[in-house]
Amino acid sequence: MKICFVLGTRPEIIKLFPLIKLCTDEKIQYFIIHTGQHYSYMMDKKFFLDFNIKPKYILNREKSFITSTIDKISPIFLREKPDYIINQGDTNTVLASALACNKLSSNTIDNKKFKLVHVESGLRSHDKSMPEEINRIIADQLSDILLVPTHESQKNLIKENISKKKIYIVGNTISDSIKLNKKKINTKILSSLKLKKKDYYLLTLHRPDMVDSKKNLTSIINFFSKLSIKKEVKIIFPIHPRTQKKIVLFKIKNLHNLKIINPCNYYDFLSLQKNAKIIFTDSGGIQEEACILKTPCITIRKNTERPETLKIKSNLLAGYSLKKINNLLNKMLVSKTKWKNPYGNNVSKKILDILKKNYN
Repeated sequence: MKICFVLGTRPEIIKLFPLIKLCTDEKIQYFIIHTGQHYSYMMDKKFFLDFNIKPKYILNREKSFITSTIDKISPIFLREKPDYIINQGDTNTVLASALACNKLSSNTIDNKKFKLVHVESGLRSHDKSMPEEINRIIADQLSDILLVPTHESQKNLIKENISKKKIYIVGNTISDSIKLNKKKINTKILSSLKLKKKDYYLLTLHRPDMVDSKKNLTSIINFFSKLSIKKEVKIIFPIHPRTQKKIVLFKIKNLHNLKIINPCNYYDFLSLQKNAKIIFTDSGGIQEEACILKTPCITIRKNTERPETLKIKSNLLAGYSLKKINNLLNKMLVSKTKWKNPYGNNVSKKILDILKKNYN
C-alpha cells in the first residue's frame, strides 16, 4: 500500500500530521507533496520542522495556482502510482488535487485508478459564496472514500446523493493532533507576553469577506480596541499575513490597544488558545480547537460548517454585528465549559484501518 499526502497550508499540515506519523510508525509507504499554497516560514516551514515532516515534492506557487498545481502534480501521480491520494479540508490545494486525480483516473494509458480520499469530508456552511464551500462540494463528489467527522457531516453528503457505502464517520484528526502535542504546550508564550491564565482575550481574523472589506475590517478593529479599554483586558491578535497586508493597504490606525503578534508556532498557539478567557475568530479550525481545549469561542461569521460546536454551545455565532458580538461575550463570560469533545479519539487509527480494508 502506497499513500500520497497532498497538502499546502498550515491547517492541512496540522491535521494530517497524526496520520502521517502513524504511517511512519507502522512502516507504511508514503510520500508528501507540498503545493506551496502557504509559503511563509511561520505558515508552513516551521510546522514541517516541529512535526518532523519532510515533503518529497515542494512546488513553487504561481499566480494561476489551481491550474498550475494540477499541471505539476499530475505527472507526479503518474510517476509514483500511489494507491491512495489523501486530501484534507477545503483549500485550493484540495480542489487542485481532486481535479488532477479525477482527470488521470479516467484518462491514464495504463488505466491506473487512483483512489481519492477526503479527510474532513461533508462539512457545509451552506453558503456557496465561500470558495471553501465550492472546494468541499467538488472534492466530495470526486472522492472514493469520504471520511467525515460527525453524523451531521454524513447527512450533508447523503443529501447530495453520495453513496453511503463511501462514507465513514471517524471523527476529526485535530483531536489526535492536540493529544499528540499536549505535552509540548507550556506557558512560555504567556510569560513572554506578560499574560495570566484566563485573563486575556484571543482574536484571529483572516477570511476575505472580513479582511478584504475596508468597512468590515476597520469596524471590527475599532470595536476590539474599545473593548480592550472597556473590559480592562488585553486582547492578543496573532496577525495573519493577509490581514496585515489589508491593514496597511486600508491605512487602519486604531491598533494601539491590541497586542499584535506574529503568527505563532503550533505549541505556542495552542497555549494561547487553552489559556484565553474567550476566543474571537473567523477560523473553522480554531472553532474545533477551542472546543477541545475547553475555551469558549465566538465566531465572527454569518455561518459555520462546524454546527456541532453550536449545538454543544462551545461556540456562538455572531455574524458581523458588533452589538451581537458584545452580547454574546457577556453571555459567554458567565457560561460553564461542560461540553464534551464531539470530534472523537484515535481518529488516525480508524482512518488507516479503513484504508487497509479498502486496499486491493
